[in-house]
Amino acid sequence: MSVHPFTACPVSPPETTVGEPPALDTLACSLTVPGEPLGAQVARAAVRAVLRAYRLDPLEPAAVQVAGELVAAAWMSDPGRSLYLSVRYRDDALRLTAYDGHAPHAHPRLAAHCEARRRAALRLMAAVVRSCGGAWGFGESREPGGGTRTWASLPRAGAAAYLGPGGRQLQGETASRWLAASD
Repeated sequence: MSVHPFTACPVSPPETTVGEPPALDTLACSLTVPGEPLGAQVARAAVRAVLRAYRLDPLEPAAVQVAGELVAAAWMSDPGRSLYLSVRYRDDALRLTAYDGHAPHAHPRLAAHCEARRRAALRLMAAVVRSCGGAWGFGESREPGGGTRTWASLPRAGAAAYLGPGGRQLQGETASRWLAASD
């Protein structure tokens, strides 16, 4: 009769104290959203809930705006197919990434046209990211199935200061000038 070694199941991590937020380096959430206009709304609600769970409420206005814009642009580039959104916190910055199935074009003129359309769709997001001192970009996805990966990184301090001391977003003529400067 042979002896089979048994291994114990991993010990559960200790429970967090009620009211204590989870460690920021554990913030890693991903979800698939519908490839339709509703997808941006789902993405904004999910990001809002994640930030509140991690007590990152001050980042909410900038991050929710960016998440909605990322998913809306992905939907416009690849309508009707599911989109993927990733939210991570690393190196004192919130990182949001949207994946869509629209593969880069091989023909240079088509590729340039497609890139220009995507940049135009992301003008508002670019302005928000810039006001937070962050960075953004897009390129070919390394995920299975290919497509496009569009990302934005929002430094914590910049995103927390996004609304400014009065707590109001830019509106009207000021917003128009700001967007024009993002070209």
